[in-house]
Amino acid sequence: MLEAAESEGWEEKRDKAVQILEAVANDVGTPRNIRRAAKNAADELFNEKYAPAVRAANAIEIIEEIINDPNMPVFTRTQLWMAISILETIRSMPE
Repeated sequence: MLEAAESEGWEEKRDKAVQILEAVANDVGTPRNIRRAAKNAADELFNEKYAPAVRAANAIEIIEEIINDPNMPVFTRTQLWMAISILETIRSMPE
């Protein structure tokens, strides 16, 4: 099972992270600043100027800026941690 996850390409991992981030961005029960940050993080993953590891690091940075917001619903925070964990695997992938 672990080997299958490791063989997964960065595009598939990016798509999983984007799916989570878009769910947060489209959740009307989440404060606007958090939805905006989730959308920005998802957009950053498609920035062609940078390598995948840099894109993932930039997205993680955007998420970490708002992760401790006291107005964030608990479930949203859990979703963002899941996205960060996926992004960290992209960031640590060899070129």
